[in-house]
Amino acid sequence: MAEVRYKKFQRIVSEKQRGKRIDHYLIIAGIGISRSLTQKLIDRGKVLVNDHPVKHSYRVKTSDDILVSFELQPAPEIRAEDIPLDIVYEDDDIVVVNKQKGVVVHPARGNFEHTMVNALLHHCGRLPTLGDRVRPGVLHRLDKDTTGLIMFAKTDDALGKIARAIQKRFVKKKYDALCWNYPGMPDGVIEAPIGRSGLDRKKMAVTPLSSKDATTKYVVKERFTIATYLEVSLITGRTHQIRVHFKHVGCPIIGDKDYGGRSPGVVTKGKNLPKFKAILSFIDRQALNSSELSFQHPRTNKHVTFSVPLPDDMTRVLDYLRTNCR
Repeated sequence: MAEVRYKKFQRIVSEKQRGKRIDHYLIIAGIGISRSLTQKLIDRGKVLVNDHPVKHSYRVKTSDDILVSFELQPAPEIRAEDIPLDIVYEDDDIVVVNKQKGVVVHPARGNFEHTMVNALLHHCGRLPTLGDRVRPGVLHRLDKDTTGLIMFAKTDDALGKIARAIQKRFVKKKYDALCWNYPGMPDGVIEAPIGRSGLDRKKMAVTPLSSKDATTKYVVKERFTIATYLEVSLITGRTHQIRVHFKHVGCPIIGDKDYGGRSPGVVTKGKNLPKFKAILSFIDRQALNSSELSFQHPRTNKHVTFSVPLPDDMTRVLDYLRTNCR
């Protein structure tokens, strides 16, 4: 049986950090574990401020004494697997990959094989963990059927620095998306809180209950009679955020099985049904691609930007729209 390790983390809050929410503070202060694990410790009463447990909403004050004691549980062994990767960029610190559809980013309960992490362990030899050995090197995620750019850290230093940059919203992500209908303006911002759906816990929903603020910006690239080609920027990074927000405004992402993108009801006029069916014959997933990633390199501090073109299935949909839906 693997040995359980224990860790104690203690800090005194400086004036500079005053006012930050406790979970944000712990990440910035270097607790050295993932944001999700940090939030679980708060839920379990393991985060003490001046000897008292606090809630997520607590904002730290100058001279607060923060103490966190917790176990680093042994994780299931994650095997390296020789799986092809479309690597866009790599150096000693990071690797940027163009993810294909149908690929899970990291192992999770009941699924510890055939993920991008398994592939990267084979490619890199090792990945940093910072206490989260189920998701080594993972900095952010893409849904299984969302394609495009995703970045992984190869060193502890890179993992810590970029994780803090993501927390501060210094890492910029842009997506190409094809949605049904028209969101109403040539550009705009969708602000609506996202939480777990009360009907299906595997899905997310716009809801005031147990939710987090979520903000999505968009710019219309091309408009068609029954659909729109968008550039989407994430201000926050909630689970399924783009998919949920565009369903919320009546413009589900084309092909999205979970959020109305394959429902004929989204096309209000019967004469459009043949075009609706034709479009869905080109794509079997949500038409969403992580097209651009910008951030400060953790070693050189230079600003870098990576981009990838649309995948073939989205290109086929766009070609059809340009030909048949003007």
